[in-house]
Amino acid sequence: MELQIGGWSLMKKYELLRSGDNIIRILDVQQERTLVIDCVKHTMPVWIETKLLESYSECSNEELFKITEIKIMDVDTLDSNQRKVMHKRYTMIAPIVSFISDDKMRSKLICSIAEEHKVSKQTVRNYLCLYLSYLDVTILALKKREYSQELTQDEKHMRWALNKFFYTTKKQSLMTAYTMMLKEKYCDADGVLGEEYPSFYQFRYFYRKSRKMQNFYISRDGLKNYQRNNRPLTGEGVQEFAPAVGVGMLDATVCDIYLINEEGNLVGRPILTACIDAYSSLCCGYSLSWEGGVYSLRGLMLNIITNKVAWCRRFGISIEKEDWDCDRLPGTFVTDMGSEYKSENFEQIAELGVTVVNLPSYRPELKGLVEKFFDLIQGTYKKHLKGKGVIEPDYQERGAHDYRKDACLTMMDFEKIILHCMIYYNAKRIIENFPYTEAMINAGVKPYASCIWEWGKSQIGANLISVDSRELILTLLPRTTGKFGRTGLKVNKLRYHCEGYTEQYLSGGTVTVAYNSEDVTSVWVVEDGVYTEFTLIESRFQGKDLTEVQELQSGQRIISKNEVRNNLQAQIDLAQRIETIAGSISGHRDVHMKNIRHTRRKEQSRCHQDYMKEGSYHD
Repeated sequence: MELQIGGWSLMKKYELLRSGDNIIRILDVQQERTLVIDCVKHTMPVWIETKLLESYSECSNEELFKITEIKIMDVDTLDSNQRKVMHKRYTMIAPIVSFISDDKMRSKLICSIAEEHKVSKQTVRNYLCLYLSYLDVTILALKKREYSQELTQDEKHMRWALNKFFYTTKKQSLMTAYTMMLKEKYCDADGVLGEEYPSFYQFRYFYRKSRKMQNFYISRDGLKNYQRNNRPLTGEGVQEFAPAVGVGMLDATVCDIYLINEEGNLVGRPILTACIDAYSSLCCGYSLSWEGGVYSLRGLMLNIITNKVAWCRRFGISIEKEDWDCDRLPGTFVTDMGSEYKSENFEQIAELGVTVVNLPSYRPELKGLVEKFFDLIQGTYKKHLKGKGVIEPDYQERGAHDYRKDACLTMMDFEKIILHCMIYYNAKRIIENFPYTEAMINAGVKPYASCIWEWGKSQIGANLISVDSRELILTLLPRTTGKFGRTGLKVNKLRYHCEGYTEQYLSGGTVTVAYNSEDVTSVWVVEDGVYTEFTLIESRFQGKDLTEVQELQSGQRIISKNEVRNNLQAQIDLAQRIETIAGSISGHRDVHMKNIRHTRRKEQSRCHQDYMKEGSYHD
């Protein structure tokens, strides 16, 4: 059966047509419309009017390959992995091909296949369009990357510079190695840099492309340091990484629920930050807030050292001390590469004796413990809060229900629910796969996180640190440099004072200062781990946050700046008036220097006024 287009005939299905650089393939024909796919852009098939194809001419597969710059591989040249991927992808889309003309059925199949294979719907569409464009199953195979083994002259110079200046125990920076390369390889005899040379970005790209971490660690830190601190740890998992209580894992997540405020207005989704003990899986503490980053970390640290019985009592929840007996900081914090964990504010916690470990450097798979905690907590409350703002898996899909409209819980309500979930998680959830030791079995330790934690605290190797809440808060405050002067200690363009620092005010110098950006009333000078409080001198800024102060200072500067021209004009006017008065005086006269006291008394008598009488004249 053929379709007539213009003056030539065309097979009904799978024929290629071309118009300029645009190539399409006919997939089906129904009366006066035709189903086609764009073989260049690989977009989903669409129905178009058949008469629109009159400007198209026949096209061969070779032309398609040339325009798209695609080379179809021979099945025999594929390795086992490529064949496996090819058949897996074709099996995925095969059911859809039979219903390619039925838009509704096609969409339904794409959704079900994406869910079944745990891939996105767009991935399924991509495979389908790729196959329909070329009608060759090998197009679905993985493409092998071809790497050029031959280095250019510039790359040879880069490799030489890295080996000579960067991969050494001197630990030179990448910029230093780049500078030395230019000096040695791209300058003439007089040390003048030539016209053509690689940029630092090219040098850094080559370094990152060719870098081997094992070589990096061994060459810069030595083999012993690598064996101790950097080598891969392929042991027993948690029991090797965290052999005792005191290794806390930190992470945060956005909760799958929308909340409102007390007035009934939608606020959004809260952020839950938690610390999980890697050994017992106990939740040491949490922070539920609208702000993430360093702010939520401060709340988390304070919650870890808080008495949990008293904390739960604030929410009307009664628990026993052994259900959640954690009021000390873990000796080690394991974090991911989040910016808040790498910030100087959080790293200051090391001053309390806490060790901060970057998880990717050691065991990235262990992050699953805290991720599992979030899954369990959210899975616990979500099934009971359906229709109350909880987000379902389809919330991002087109036409899905707007779950924001269901929101009815406030932050206080939700925090009570979270606390109940955590109490269950700590004290009642059975840990089935915990690697019990003989000592634990003899002690009859129950398979709950709180029981394992209680037993672990008494064992050798437990690493917990007692910290005062004020000391913890001061440690986590942001820091800056303060400068002593005669006007006091200047911090963030504000002046502060403390008794006993007269010598520093007179001598000057700088000092490290911790400050609270939310209240500039006080700052704390940090000296040898001791925090000395300095109070604000300028009372007009009392109780204000740093942003308000900066806005006031900025506003004052703007007002002063706007009056500069008027001030200059006033100075000019003043000079002119003085000169006018001075110019009106006659020339130089001889001044009699005798009897000055008599002359002064005479003038005093002449100019003297009775201000009592003068005051009555002014009434």
